[in-house]
Amino acid sequence: MAKKKNGFISEFKQFIMRGNVIDLAVGVIIGAAFQAIVNSLVKDIITPCIGALFGNMDFSELVVTLKEAVVDVAADGTETIISEAVVLRYGAFITAIINFLLMAIVIFIIIKVINTVSEKLKKEEEVVEAAPTTKMCPFCKTEIALEATRCPNCTSELEE
Repeated sequence: MAKKKNGFISEFKQFIMRGNVIDLAVGVIIGAAFQAIVNSLVKDIITPCIGALFGNMDFSELVVTLKEAVVDVAADGTETIISEAVVLRYGAFITAIINFLLMAIVIFIIIKVINTVSEKLKKEEEVVEAAPTTKMCPFCKTEIALEATRCPNCTSELEE
């Protein structure tokens, strides 16, 4: 039994130390931080602008009340809520859609920039040709090693 446990633990360590798992963890953490930035952009900048277009209302607070709250008023004037109001918070839903679209647009732009940069780097690598490793024998015109001092085909002595 101990062998299986050690095998499992060593496999787990190997899995955790893979680059992909670590990259994924970093991506999730950065994504969460980035989501906070996008949420702030939508909540603090875009939503008020959209709200201003619709008459200075708070866009995220738009609701439709489906059922009013039921309140019991006692003889002494105290109120007791018997059932909460049922509301559709469509403003919050629209805000979530805006968050999603902004996040998708930003991720698209980031991926597009990364792809463009990587394509340019590939093209630069392709342009840089490898240094030649062979040369032509001036006498018999066969391809020989660059370091050769004598042609293996015609045995002519080559200049260095």
